[in-house]
Amino acid sequence: MRFDRPLVAGRFLRREKRFLVHAELTDGRRVVAHTNNTGSMKGCLAPGHRLWLSPAANPARKLQWTLEIVEAPSARPTGRRQGPIKVGVNTLLANRLVREAMENGVIGELSGYHHLRSEVQISGSRSRIDFALETEHRTGAATAAQTWVEVKNVSLVEAGRGLFPDAPTERGRRHLTALAERAAAGDRAVLVFCIQRGDAQSMAPADGIDPHYGRLLREVAAAGVEVLPYRARVTLGSIVLRDRLPLVLD
Repeated sequence: MRFDRPLVAGRFLRREKRFLVHAELTDGRRVVAHTNNTGSMKGCLAPGHRLWLSPAANPARKLQWTLEIVEAPSARPTGRRQGPIKVGVNTLLANRLVREAMENGVIGELSGYHHLRSEVQISGSRSRIDFALETEHRTGAATAAQTWVEVKNVSLVEAGRGLFPDAPTERGRRHLTALAERAAAGDRAVLVFCIQRGDAQSMAPADGIDPHYGRLLREVAAAGVEVLPYRARVTLGSIVLRDRLPLVLD
C-alpha cells in the first residue's frame, strides 16, 4: 500500500478526546489531526515524538490532516541501544493491507480463493466480519461463504512481542465469539493480526491490559479459529505486510 500523497512531518503535542491529535509541523504551524485509532496507542505517543500526517484530499473536510505514522522507541529484545522505528497507527489501513497481502499471495494460508467480499453481515447475527472468502463466485446469502476473516491492527510491542489489545475491547471480544460460532458451524474462521511495526518478533494477547480478551482468544483458538500474526514494513512511502510471526498463547 503506497500513500497517495507525500506525508507531512511534525511533532506530537497532545491527544484530545481520543480522535484528535495536536501536532506542530516542521514549518512551525500547529494543527489538529484526526486519528481513527480508538486504542490507547500505548508506547507510541509521547510529547515531542515525531509523527507524519496525510493531507486531506477534500478541502471542505473539517480536519485537514490524518495521523498515519508515529516514531517510537524500538522494542526489540536486545541489550544494545537502538534507534526509533516507524509505527503505522491508522487502523483503517489494516484491512487494506491484509486484502493486498491476500490478493498478492503474501498470506499463503489465505490463497486460492476466487471471490472476496468486505464487511459481510453474518446471517442471524448483529456482527459483521471484515472479509468473506469463497472458492467460487456465489450469489445469495452471506452464509454461503466458507472462510471468514477478521483483522485487528497491532501497534503495541514490548520486548519484541506484539500485543493486542492496547486497551480493553468489548468489540474485539464480540468478534472472537462470532468467529468461534462460524468455526462451530463448519466454516473456516481466521483472525489476522496486522502488526504495523518492524520490531515485533512474535505475537501474544495483552493479558495485562484485557485478561478477558486473552482468555477468550485462547478458547477460540483451541476451538478451531486460526490466528495469523503478520508483520508489516513501514516507511514514509508505503506500508506492506511481509512476514508471518510466531503466536505465543502459553
